[in-house]
Amino acid sequence: MEQDSGSRRVMGGVNAAHDGMSQAPRKKFRKPGKKTVDIAEIAEGVKQGSRLHLGKAITLLESSNPSDKQNGQELLNQLLRHTGNSLRIGITGVPGAGKSTFIETFGEMLTANGLRVAVLAIDPSSSVTGGSILGDKTRMEQLAKNPRAFIRPSPTAGTLGGVHKKTRETMLVCEAAGYDVILVETVGVGQSETLVRGMVDMFLLLVLTGAGDELQGMKKGILELADAILVHKADTANRQLAEKTVREYKGMLHFLQPATESWKTRALAVSSIENTGIQEVWEMAKEFEAAAKENGVFKKRRQAQTKDWFRSMITDELYGRFFEDSNKRELVKKLEQQILDDQLTVAQAIRELFE
Repeated sequence: MEQDSGSRRVMGGVNAAHDGMSQAPRKKFRKPGKKTVDIAEIAEGVKQGSRLHLGKAITLLESSNPSDKQNGQELLNQLLRHTGNSLRIGITGVPGAGKSTFIETFGEMLTANGLRVAVLAIDPSSSVTGGSILGDKTRMEQLAKNPRAFIRPSPTAGTLGGVHKKTRETMLVCEAAGYDVILVETVGVGQSETLVRGMVDMFLLLVLTGAGDELQGMKKGILELADAILVHKADTANRQLAEKTVREYKGMLHFLQPATESWKTRALAVSSIENTGIQEVWEMAKEFEAAAKENGVFKKRRQAQTKDWFRSMITDELYGRFFEDSNKRELVKKLEQQILDDQLTVAQAIRELFE
């Protein structure tokens, strides 16, 4: 079993007193020295497609331990030349749209075609306890058993800002391990969609039938993020209504700004249960990739995403370093109280904080 970022403590045995009348309390041995991480070995294992080394690499990158962070970045640096060769697809959908069912069926189809698929699911860690749901392997049971697939939840640790670092770096490591398609699943319709749109090549939105009512409550901005709208659960009994919903979305798309330059957003009817429309989704994805690479949009988008990642990490680093200063933390508490007591405006407090 893999060790976590901290060293395990080993409990000492019970020392009996010489007179046999009493026992000394249990003692804890001192922490052993931290095991040396062989970066070159892990990097080579990842490049060879080892799932064990891939898991170790991701665990290292996700660790909050300072030495692990440094080792993780050294590892990533060794792998960078082997990244960038996959097609990155983001998948979102309204609650109940069947994202996991679709991803499993889609992933099984891709692996059957000889491709390797990595699924990265944005896991909504509890903002109270920090605990993660981590239920993706349970929801995608068949795909999780597939030797050509890799499923990894990416815990947000209570904030979607963590998506910038953890999911992006995990994506790069999966690419270095030779996965052809990276599927990034979001938690639902909300802030996570914009973040995931900013790290993938193509973005799919899963919806259900009955678009007339649904469109009333769906934000226009979410529709404008999508390169394709998949009307899901278009099973035999529901097929006619699904086709009607597709037509409604196609009509709606005429009035929206396309998500990708020189690409007209598509609307398709899909059934994961009956496996209809799944192959068509992949054909469309390949057509999208070819068109985006031909007109230069593909490279331009990835470069813009990397710059956005860099700038977001600057913000995260500045925030972290600011609050490492105990004097700053105390001053923030003092100013917060003055704001609550109506002694200062927020703007005045900010000016005092930075002066």
